[in-house]
Amino acid sequence: MFKNISFVIWLPLFYSFFMTIDKLYTIFCEYPLICTDSRQVSAKSLFFALKGGNFDGNLYAGRALENGAAFAIVDNPSVALNSRYLLVDDALAMLQQLAAFHRKKLGLPVIAVTGTNGKTTTKELIAAVLGTQRRIEYTRGNLNNHIGVPLTLLAMNEKTEIGIVEMGANHPGEIGFLCQIADPDYGIVTNMGKAHLEGFLDFEGVVRTKSELYRYLEDKNGVIFINDDNPILKSAAGVKIRQITYGSGNNCKLKGESVDNNTYLSLTIHFPEGPAEVKTRLIGNYNFENVMAAVTIGSYFGIDTDRIIHAVESYSPSNNRSQLITTENNTIVMDAYNANPSSMQASISNFLGMNAPRKLLILGDMLELGKESPSEHQKIVDMLIPCAECSVILVGSHFAQTRKPENFLSFSGSEELAVYLSSHSVNGTLILVKGSHGIRLERILDAIN
Repeated sequence: MFKNISFVIWLPLFYSFFMTIDKLYTIFCEYPLICTDSRQVSAKSLFFALKGGNFDGNLYAGRALENGAAFAIVDNPSVALNSRYLLVDDALAMLQQLAAFHRKKLGLPVIAVTGTNGKTTTKELIAAVLGTQRRIEYTRGNLNNHIGVPLTLLAMNEKTEIGIVEMGANHPGEIGFLCQIADPDYGIVTNMGKAHLEGFLDFEGVVRTKSELYRYLEDKNGVIFINDDNPILKSAAGVKIRQITYGSGNNCKLKGESVDNNTYLSLTIHFPEGPAEVKTRLIGNYNFENVMAAVTIGSYFGIDTDRIIHAVESYSPSNNRSQLITTENNTIVMDAYNANPSSMQASISNFLGMNAPRKLLILGDMLELGKESPSEHQKIVDMLIPCAECSVILVGSHFAQTRKPENFLSFSGSEELAVYLSSHSVNGTLILVKGSHGIRLERILDAIN
């Protein structure tokens, strides 16, 4: 049947008919670097031609090969010109299948981390603690979706002792789907709050989706690490799943208490060998549960207490997450990577408790709240009205629609605010900058330095 088909065309068709996951895995073992961006291809890597709303990786497969990729995995037959193109039905699905296959082959323990707030900070802290004595691989940045999770798994190798996988979701079923790929043995849900309500529809949808990790681990007889102070988590987890608890109560496996500190979070943690004070570089008492989670997981995996303490105390947040920035003129609490009602309220409460003669709150819209957006933004404004000693600047269309005092300034976007601040200098002030990443509040930093 192939006698009229040229050899150049025939080879990719051969791969299309016979490219099984086993054969692709053999190729991956020889070329274990994965790339999805033709502009950042590593030599002798595998390029997966993924598609999105505004791009088609198939169109850049040739460039990826020119830039040094060993093979390009594509799902468009028209671009498969020779044997270096591996034609599959769906490049994304094959990436996910390859990751799941690789994870099974490695057989190492995998910890899954999800939650409404704090999952990235918690993941980073867990990695810092476990990395002191174990070879680990963990989610870089916030690559926590249906593409990022496979890439994290495929970065692991036979030397990896523990994998740490962050899982994000904005629609029902996504955590369960990511669990099918990562097959975690351990898990932690940092908390459950109102976020991505456009996809989840309501808070109950958030709870059901985050609980998909609990149900997966329950079926697998896995272990969860759970904040015993959080009744929502305890109710969602149920009683059948194996639990390692942490928190401030006496019945926890590991107990801790916040120590009064005006700036950075300090804790007293009751380790089996005795209590110890831990002084972090994290702003906000809301990070108490994130630190306790990392310490508990480190203790569970046998990390020396001194190393746990050193790892936590050495960790510094980055990427606009609870960063304390001291400039020539002001002190800035920069927490503008993400925002939802629970994280916004926690940041504001912590900020109001900090001692400073002059305070300014610059708050950006909380995005993806759907029909709950008007009421949730109004709650934030109402929370601020009693704070007569504070100045307030609101940014974004959602905050603009709230009922607010005349002294609350409102701007349509960060660029407009930056122009205003450049001619209205702020000095000697403690400033909270908090909002969803889409509001781009980092653009105003130069104007308030």
